[in-house]
Amino acid sequence: MNKAKLLNSKLLLIVILVLFLFTRLYKIGEIPLSVYWDEASIGYNAYSIAQTGKDEWGKFFPIHFRAFGEFKLPVYIYSVVPFVKIFGLNAFSVRLPAVLYSLGIIVLVFFLAKKISGSRTVGIFSSFFITISPWFFIFSRTGYEATAGLTFYLLGIYLFLFDKWSWYILFSVISFILSAYSYNSFRIIIPLTLPVLFFSELNKLKQVKIVPVILSVLILSLSFIPIYRLYKYDNGASRLQVVAAAPQAFLKNYYSHFDPKFLFISGDKNLRSQQMGFGELYLPELMLLPLGLLYLIKSKSKYKLLPIILLILGPIPAAITKESPHSLRAISMAPFISVISAVGAVAFGVWIKKTLIINTVIGLIFLAFFANYFLNFVNIYPVQSAKDWQYDYKKIFTDPKLQLVTSDRVLISDKDGQPYIFALFYLNYNPEKFRQEVVRNSVDKWGFSTVKSFGKFEFGQIKN
Repeated sequence: MNKAKLLNSKLLLIVILVLFLFTRLYKIGEIPLSVYWDEASIGYNAYSIAQTGKDEWGKFFPIHFRAFGEFKLPVYIYSVVPFVKIFGLNAFSVRLPAVLYSLGIIVLVFFLAKKISGSRTVGIFSSFFITISPWFFIFSRTGYEATAGLTFYLLGIYLFLFDKWSWYILFSVISFILSAYSYNSFRIIIPLTLPVLFFSELNKLKQVKIVPVILSVLILSLSFIPIYRLYKYDNGASRLQVVAAAPQAFLKNYYSHFDPKFLFISGDKNLRSQQMGFGELYLPELMLLPLGLLYLIKSKSKYKLLPIILLILGPIPAAITKESPHSLRAISMAPFISVISAVGAVAFGVWIKKTLIINTVIGLIFLAFFANYFLNFVNIYPVQSAKDWQYDYKKIFTDPKLQLVTSDRVLISDKDGQPYIFALFYLNYNPEKFRQEVVRNSVDKWGFSTVKSFGKFEFGQIKN
């Protein structure tokens, strides 16, 4: 590739990154209108760690955060800690790490696509498609742990594919471990991904150095100990028992993620995951995906089947749960769909023999689709999704007209889950004071718990 083309690809990548940052940072603390209870829990536990070194339960720098009883994973929470220290406890601090992780995803998708295809143009299109992807958009600007998991998952894959393994194999294993300690879906995906990667890199076995391999095995083995303890002794399996689907539903759930209606028309029904009236992908990808698949299958690249296989693995974590299709649990599908679509876009240009014109037209068409999506997100989505983001709790704890600060006793209905966490989050409640005052209800059979009271706040049924 000559210097001019190399410079152009670098400039295009920079433009894509600027587009990403603008559309993710714009009103990040205001849209969605409020934090969801998982965001509030992540934020408050990070705040508690920043203030006292303990989580809300009083555990010192935990590996698994008990939170509501579902045992949140640590990577994203600890990532929030420095931002809470700098910017205080608010939506911006909780969501900013997701933006930064997602920025890393854009870059990693570029390098992975380039590695798989041998084409910088495919890399550019891949990073562009994931930047504007409806599947990825909301997750990349809200406090979802999945962005951390996906970042380290892609990093682990990229490091594994390095031409010379040497110490890269160790860093790859560390990345996969961090992914597994970021989001639960990757605890299922990674064990399925590793054999695929090993099979694709059999020729590198002769390059293996014994020291990094031994260290990799040792670190990987040690990483299983907290997971084993969680599931064996700490009711860590309760979350899986609650969300697990019946075995006979697996195939139906799995195939639902490839349903054209889900992909291109209605998308995820959960408004915290997708806007109403939008699919997970744009309609033009209906043409690019088959082209990309066909081109990859015919390609001579040694990695030609890798994005297809990893895409096929993507729905498995969601398919074993009751809610399907589920775009968040199947988030690992998004980057590989982008790569396959990018291959299709470039292949179409080559086929027409008008590469520059076709690439420009495709880019502009997708940009127009994204502009519509983004404008809808800014102007309509906030009000449309307010209930799903539990905006009423924000109003309760931030509206000065309610005079919560001057009230001696405040009774709040616990009909909708975990209202206590919003009081802690929006009032920046002192963690030590909370731990001294809190009275919890009995733990249920699944290991989940609710707060009965702390300070002047009481949570329970309100009779008319």
